[in-house]
Amino acid sequence: MLLTMNPPGSVVNPGFIAIRGDRIAIMGPEPAPADISADLVIDASNMVVLPGLINAHTHAAMTLFRGLADDLPLMEWLTRYIFPIERNLKPEWVYWGARLAALEMIRSGTTTFCDMYLFEDQTAEAAKSCGIRAMVGEVLYDFPSPSYGPLENGYEATRELALKWKDDPLISVAVEPHSPYTCAPELFEKAAELSLELDIPMITHLSESRDEINQVLAKHGKRPVAYLDGLGVLNERLIADHCVFLSEEEMDLLAARNVAVSHNPESNMKLASGIAPVPGLLKRGIRVGLGTDGCASNNNLNMFGEMDTAAKLHKVAGGDLTAMDAETVVETATLGGARALGMDGDLGGIENGKKADLIILDFDRPHLIPMYNPYSHLVYSANGSEVVTSIINGRPVMLNGRFSSIDEHEVFARVREIEKEIRALIGV
Repeated sequence: MLLTMNPPGSVVNPGFIAIRGDRIAIMGPEPAPADISADLVIDASNMVVLPGLINAHTHAAMTLFRGLADDLPLMEWLTRYIFPIERNLKPEWVYWGARLAALEMIRSGTTTFCDMYLFEDQTAEAAKSCGIRAMVGEVLYDFPSPSYGPLENGYEATRELALKWKDDPLISVAVEPHSPYTCAPELFEKAAELSLELDIPMITHLSESRDEINQVLAKHGKRPVAYLDGLGVLNERLIADHCVFLSEEEMDLLAARNVAVSHNPESNMKLASGIAPVPGLLKRGIRVGLGTDGCASNNNLNMFGEMDTAAKLHKVAGGDLTAMDAETVVETATLGGARALGMDGDLGGIENGKKADLIILDFDRPHLIPMYNPYSHLVYSANGSEVVTSIINGRPVMLNGRFSSIDEHEVFARVREIEKEIRALIGV
């Protein structure tokens, strides 16, 4: 069964897909044309094929901090644990943490992720080595970075990153100022100029918490959305992460400026931030993708769990059983994510000419039988372990549960050694 997402809700059952190089050459209902031949044939009987999931917001290398300091007040979490580690962060830590993240994401059906962190060239190298698609960006903020030092070097680091990975088949780059409360107006203006000059997206955290709203109001006399709009930052190149606290007028403004949004429900719940008004964003035609955020504020990178949470959370929040129906949620994790990242020309659907980023799920499982609605099962019953094959850029990165060129045990061993270093660093 093919869930093509083209248009959303379109199902071909039974169907076939033929891949040539990195793209879908032919797809359609069975039987496949008799003159098709292939080096590799995958029998997906009793299985469901859909576009690879797109994780629209991550901090991949923060897999290294998974479970390190849960259930603490925010400032204690930051000052006692996260900041001391990040001040001593090493490039090789980021590389192996990002490889661990890539393994976790591929195993649970994610084929593209959008990342913001430090030493992002290492994240790009890790993603490339694992065969997963990634949009990466070096985080920029007013204070010196353990990665590039003074802020002025950060602009050059972003430029070098963009030039290094330009036209790479798997890696793309964005300009990534951290947030309105950690970035001066001049930083946002310079980042916007860089985004326009290099013709790449810009990504920032926006209206994530009440504290952010209050800080920006106190410092600039405006709420974050109006503050960024006044700087000329709100436009079609901007991807805004979280967007938890938005008024009706702010949602209208984001729609008018064609800003994209990444929704991260589990992280927002765990940090007690709140619930983003996603149904209102979608109603306005805003491009919304779904993301997990990092493992320090979520603990996993499983997009199936994120879909389940998103669907149920918005029903409770609005007292509406029909809010965020299963098909809509699957769309935010596939075609919606591709639209948010500006990649929908290549990703997010199964159709001739699009990139061959596909996942195959084994539905021959007790909790997935019978099946009346595949979208319902994907959101409310599947958990990611049903993903048996992940094809990225036309390459079977994981086939029948086995990785083609990644030594999982090497990654596990390296990360366990890093864990010892982190324990010694912070005394746990």
